[in-house]
Amino acid sequence: MSNQDFRSGRDKGGNSQKTDANGLRAFLAEIRSRHEPSAVTFLCIGTDRSTGDALGPLTGSALSACGFPHVIGTLASPCDASSLVARLAEIPESHVVVAIDACLGQPQSVGSFLVADEPLLPARSVGLSLPPVGNYSVAAVVNAIGPKPYATLQMTSLHHVMAMAGQIASAAAEAFGLAADAGANRAYGWPFI
Repeated sequence: MSNQDFRSGRDKGGNSQKTDANGLRAFLAEIRSRHEPSAVTFLCIGTDRSTGDALGPLTGSALSACGFPHVIGTLASPCDASSLVARLAEIPESHVVVAIDACLGQPQSVGSFLVADEPLLPARSVGLSLPPVGNYSVAAVVNAIGPKPYATLQMTSLHHVMAMAGQIASAAAEAFGLAADAGANRAYGWPFI
């Protein structure tokens, strides 16, 4: 889970933008206009052991089902805090990385996305110190921040997280021209893998 909060921007004053699914699609289309799809890796951070933090693996599985060739972090092989550094070594140096993670935010921001042309800071809000990751970042506000972030993530609606993962994958597929191919593999916006 990232340390993002829409009140303060990215980690106390960055260049993030709060957006909805349409803005997310435009953000990803801009990335596509700058980079060849074959040189883009999606780094989907999270675990399948917590409903709130499952956004990354759910998104990664959906992106893989859409046909994206370079995805790290799926339900079958999550990229979580314990494996992040090792998984970063799998990314070719020439690739551009789009980091995707769940985050907690203000109640009015739940369901929104925080996008930025800068790295993501994973696991800061739960007290871990992991390296910044990605050239671009997408943080999905899956629930409201509270005094016990682990408990909040455990009680986050799986339906809500699945819907947000589907929105990210659908936006990416459309932005990168894979939407027509992915339709047969999706139900309710994401694949059941």
